[in-house]
Amino acid sequence: MNLDNFWEKAPHPPQVGPFRDGAFTSRLHDERSAAVLGVALGVSFLVCFLTGLYSHQLQQPASWFTAFPRPAGLYRLTQGLHVATGIASIPLLFAKLWTVFPKLFTWPPFRSGGQAIERLFLLPLIGGSLFLLFSGINNINGRYPYGAFTFPDGHWYASWITMGSLIVHIGAKVGTTRAALKRARRDQTYIAIAESDTDPFERHGMSRKAFFATAFGASGLVTLFTIGQTIRPLSKLALLAPRRSDTGPQGFPVNRTAANAGVANVDMTQYRMIVHGRGLTPREFTYAELLALPQRTAELPIACVEGWSSSQVWTGVSMRTLLSAAGAGAESDVLVSSIPPKATPSNPKPRRPNYGTSELTAKMVRDPDTLLALKVNGEALHPDHGFPVRLIAPNRPGVLQTKWLNEIEVM
Repeated sequence: MNLDNFWEKAPHPPQVGPFRDGAFTSRLHDERSAAVLGVALGVSFLVCFLTGLYSHQLQQPASWFTAFPRPAGLYRLTQGLHVATGIASIPLLFAKLWTVFPKLFTWPPFRSGGQAIERLFLLPLIGGSLFLLFSGINNINGRYPYGAFTFPDGHWYASWITMGSLIVHIGAKVGTTRAALKRARRDQTYIAIAESDTDPFERHGMSRKAFFATAFGASGLVTLFTIGQTIRPLSKLALLAPRRSDTGPQGFPVNRTAANAGVANVDMTQYRMIVHGRGLTPREFTYAELLALPQRTAELPIACVEGWSSSQVWTGVSMRTLLSAAGAGAESDVLVSSIPPKATPSNPKPRRPNYGTSELTAKMVRDPDTLLALKVNGEALHPDHGFPVRLIAPNRPGVLQTKWLNEIEVM
């Protein structure tokens, strides 16, 4: 459907501001620049989406998904990539938006129904991209200014909307992008702007080479200055990271303190680890009895959704050892729960907060390194790291490594 006749009769916008002929003079507003940045963004968004999909399934698994414990550091790798590529995408996205900005003011705005649909999908694509990147930045900084929805749900649904819009955009632009990249390969001067004898802007403006160096250089630098929160050799360069992997009680970070969880100053004379569930006679273990059981030591990472991670040496009772001592096998899923927060006059029956419980699949239960940790690096756990007992298991998000445990239910 050709709409040229329609636009000939439609009133034209006034020739002022960005609608004025020649309002945008830089040759950087072209298909070549947009194509190169578009490919880079497409790759980074795809990595972000796939790693985010895996993280979401670990935290809120679908019926078809079963969490697995090995390799132990897989989640540390995938979530580190997720956060790193998300941060790297920010300068690239703004550079891409700058290159295509003049297209918002072209006339006519579309010449066919297909082009109209493609332009319509730019709204969820651009809006979703900005929401994902900035909500992700809020997340790694522990800020959640959302009233009507939680960060995980908002980030999850926005990712599907954005990726669906991106697929439509790729379908509409694949021919243009391929042609622009082919021209770039034929003409090795695609990273430079031809000098003009008549236009001072073209003569003195930024070259394409400098533009790409700025965009990709900024992307690399912000990544370098944050990735140290998960790659320890680069920790001293983590100038933009909200957390350092070597800072906190016992040498690694804490997201939620015992005081914030309402479980500070646990009365150890009253503390019991309760094991119960289907077909079991409930069994209680004191802290001393847990220490008396066979102990296992393993080096495992804490890998948080915020992007930081840190490997520590943990010692405690393996989950299958404790279940065996309670008369249970290791063939069932289990639900672990933290100590409920202390009652207060204003809240006489407090409930466990979010992530105060988590489930482990039977595969996780059977893994020998799924521990009820009592010590870290040879010391009793700091209260902020989950004293008296915390869960530590391989290939698991930090939010599911539940702290301050006192109950295990065999499901």
